[in-house]
Amino acid sequence: MRRFDFTSGTAVVTGAAGGIGEALAHGLARRGTDLVLLDRDADRLAAVAAALRAAHPGRRVDTVVVDLADATATAGVAEQLRRRHPRLRLLVNNAGVALGGRFDQVTLDEFGWVLDVNFRAVVQLTHALLPALKAEPGAHLVNVSSLFGLIAPAGQAAYSASKFAVRGFTEALRHELAGDGVGVTCVHPGGIRTRIAADARVGSGVSAAEYEAARRRFERLLSIDPATAAEAILRGVQRRRGRVLIGWSARLPDLLARLAPAGYGRLLALAVNRAAGPAADANANQPATPVPAAGRPGGPAANAAAPVPARGPAEPE
Repeated sequence: MRRFDFTSGTAVVTGAAGGIGEALAHGLARRGTDLVLLDRDADRLAAVAAALRAAHPGRRVDTVVVDLADATATAGVAEQLRRRHPRLRLLVNNAGVALGGRFDQVTLDEFGWVLDVNFRAVVQLTHALLPALKAEPGAHLVNVSSLFGLIAPAGQAAYSASKFAVRGFTEALRHELAGDGVGVTCVHPGGIRTRIAADARVGSGVSAAEYEAARRRFERLLSIDPATAAEAILRGVQRRRGRVLIGWSARLPDLLARLAPAGYGRLLALAVNRAAGPAADANANQPATPVPAAGRPGGPAANAAAPVPARGPAEPE
């Protein structure tokens, strides 16, 4: 398959109001791509679009405000995009949300909310827009999974379930679309500095002590700039790579999971405590409630090994 051509095409990016999504929008605009940006945060999305139009006056930048947790609203937006853009060059499913807490500390509604945004919306948008991608020779699909789509730490049953699902879905599509000339990339970011961790929801059964201990332990692990992550993704798209791992915080745990698929949990916990430093050692006996740095269902994405639970609504990747 030839290298991806970013020029003279249109890209749809979800979770575009910040983080990786915003950085991807700027990277695509620099490469000559017109944009359709989705996010639930209207104000931030408008600010991103204004900055893009000012920096790249020759590029068309459309915005759509949508909460991807709402299946009906997502279906309406998907149909709108299908009608307005019958031929798309690139679809990037980047939006995502995070939830901290062990499985027995979260409700089924909280668990389902994560699955709705992180997986169901990906499937829904891809299903609606796949005919448009197949109609454009050399098109490409990107689904952002996570480090937690490679490993599944304690405290991230919902998030890992959603991101492992994205991984499996994307790999199957890669095989199915090989004969149609549509490239498919699954992205696994490591510790990306985005808002998702700070804006993540915490399970109803998570205590304030657990929350604070985990926040102190893991907040210092987010070290990769979203722009760096975006460039890695776009290089992977250009080269038609099937999988993109961003940062050693993704590559090393991936290797660890391959070497010790049933026993990496203890080794991972030791590595995280060591990387987090003295603050982690002081709280080593506290149960961790990891919250990944992913993206927002219309906002920044990070999808990292960043167990940082926080109170309040989560935002999309």
